[in-house]
Amino acid sequence: MQVFRTPQGVIAEHDGRVAPLATEWDALFSSDDPIALVAHAFERSAADPGLSLATVQRDCLAPVGTQEVWAAGVTYFRSRDARMEESRDAAGGDLYARVYDAERPELFFKSTPHRVVGHGGLVRLRADSKWNVPEPELTLAINRQGRIFGVTIGNDMSSRDIEGENPLYLPQAKMYDGSCALGPGIVLAAQLPTAETAIHLSIMRQGKAVFTGATTLAQLKRQPQELVGYLFRHNSFPNGVFLMTGTGIVPPNDFTLASGDLIQIEVSNLGQLCNTVA
Repeated sequence: MQVFRTPQGVIAEHDGRVAPLATEWDALFSSDDPIALVAHAFERSAADPGLSLATVQRDCLAPVGTQEVWAAGVTYFRSRDARMEESRDAAGGDLYARVYDAERPELFFKSTPHRVVGHGGLVRLRADSKWNVPEPELTLAINRQGRIFGVTIGNDMSSRDIEGENPLYLPQAKMYDGSCALGPGIVLAAQLPTAETAIHLSIMRQGKAVFTGATTLAQLKRQPQELVGYLFRHNSFPNGVFLMTGTGIVPPNDFTLASGDLIQIEVSNLGQLCNTVA
């Protein structure tokens, strides 16, 4: 089952049946059992013959109400190498090697709701950056009690030259308008995707692929529950939170995004998140 945030409210899809739900989006995240809440609301709802999964995905909003978006870094070996490369000339460039092997993960605040764009929306590049890349990530939907109840696709846009100049510039490299994309919806799951789950990234420019890459969750070093455990240490999220789990796909150092590029991120059994660079 999956849920979407739309201009008409919360809409759910299950086994080909599409129906609006009599519940608010934030109620999913503040519920003690979001999966049961959706299942009960879905049973009591009537299917809308005017709705289809394709139209809902096309018209859906970013799946964010009042939730914050956080992110984990250096959770894949490829990400560790990339962060070390971009910081080669900066003081403390070996920080990323150390955090990869450390007990405590890197967690950082990524986005407030108004900076998040949904499927089909426009992501943005910083005008003061010359090296920008997308970061495709499995993203966890977590309720107020720290329970993972669903997953979605995330794009953690990053200005690599700004972060590489100095690790303390991470907030400027990661947090700006249009720097975060999520969607299309949330796939509800009592169990997380398996290690074989594939993540694919393609970047199209003027109709031609200028970069493609792929990885699997088997390359994710830290387990999602471990990341959530650290996120909720001495931290509360009354209306739940999203957590991006890191990227294992990093374009080469001579690649940067350009206005008009189409970013396509596909995760097995979750669908595809597509965004154009403004």
